[in-house]
Amino acid sequence: MRTRNLKVDLLARVEGEGALTVRIRGDQVQDAKLSIYEPPRFFEAFLVGRHCAEAPDITARICGICPIAYQISASRAIEEAFGVSIDPMVRALRRLIYCGEWIESHVLHVAMLHAPDFLGYADAIEMAKDHPDVVRTALRLKKVGNDVMALLGGREIHPVNVRIGGFYKVPTRSELQALRPSLEWALEAADQMADLVAGFPFPEFHRSYEFVGLRNPPEYPLFDGKVVSSAGVELSLDQFEEHFPEEHVEHSNALHSARRGAGGYQVGPMARFNLNFDLLTPRAKQAAKRQGLEPPVTNPFRSIVVRAVETIFACEEALRILDLYQEPERPFEDFEPREAKGCGCSEAPRGICFHSYEVGSDGLIRRAHIMPPTAQNLRCVEEDLAQVVAKNLDKPDTELQWLCEQAVRNYDPCISCATHFLKLRVERL
Repeated sequence: MRTRNLKVDLLARVEGEGALTVRIRGDQVQDAKLSIYEPPRFFEAFLVGRHCAEAPDITARICGICPIAYQISASRAIEEAFGVSIDPMVRALRRLIYCGEWIESHVLHVAMLHAPDFLGYADAIEMAKDHPDVVRTALRLKKVGNDVMALLGGREIHPVNVRIGGFYKVPTRSELQALRPSLEWALEAADQMADLVAGFPFPEFHRSYEFVGLRNPPEYPLFDGKVVSSAGVELSLDQFEEHFPEEHVEHSNALHSARRGAGGYQVGPMARFNLNFDLLTPRAKQAAKRQGLEPPVTNPFRSIVVRAVETIFACEEALRILDLYQEPERPFEDFEPREAKGCGCSEAPRGICFHSYEVGSDGLIRRAHIMPPTAQNLRCVEEDLAQVVAKNLDKPDTELQWLCEQAVRNYDPCISCATHFLKLRVERL
């Protein structure tokens, strides 16, 4: 039998580096391994021995695209350990800065990283030659998200204003209201973006997934609540590590996650959408229904539409918070360290970002455990790739390679978080 070798030295339009090997015997895919070979980054080890107040700023450096997810998850874990309750308006501001992160991250993925796959371009620069208005609108829309993060976080990359108990400084109502015109424009632009991407040609591919995410009625989840799954699992955060263990795999420097006794699972936009569709804001729900997008969504190639719908939600939610905001008396709540363990979890653009810390009475971190969303999705990505290849064995190498890359980009992997991507070799035995 002839052997086909497909090689991609570096997968474009994702963050990170790694390798994929698919082994095929006859018409059967025997193995699909996604090798993450970038060196481990040891953030959990960095945290041990540091004061718990440093955790939000240290973990923010894990990712330049979704630092808020790490800051909020770390803050919520320490607050849970010490029994800190934050002011409702401060909590609303946390949701607002999280909306900013969702807007900038989702738009970057939808318009710049993933849309070229569906439109047949190598990258967004090439796409801009034929669709300049789409790219210009996306850049402006992304900037709206960045502006929200900059106002509340002090800067849009690795914000410095988030802390345990709240923020170092909170904006005045007038400062926050200055965001209104751009957010109102963004809501319209996000609605149009959803209509655009819903018309893309999607490969016919469906799988039966176990979707896992947060649920915290009446809110569409950004942080807090319970971990639930489409298989009926419902857990408090302190039960998560027991039910969703990680394991080392020989071919990767990133850990793989599974639900104990059940296997791989998916986190991220499709999981949130399927688990919390009833909690979407009105315009986001209306846009989803207009595109025929109602649970269960099981085609990962349509995740680009779900991200566009979540961008509408983030704009709506941000405007809602602007309407209700009154400056709190204090920007943060103080805390008193004690020997304790706390867990925190938030919905990063790519899925749940789980943190667990054990802290001593001196406030120093004794143990830190962080589960990034991309690492949780890796097993699911490999399973997708095996099935995508199996369904498309008749395609020439160039088309199969493109489809495999696109299947990976469905997850918008942030591989620096997972510790990175992609040489592709197909061996036909």
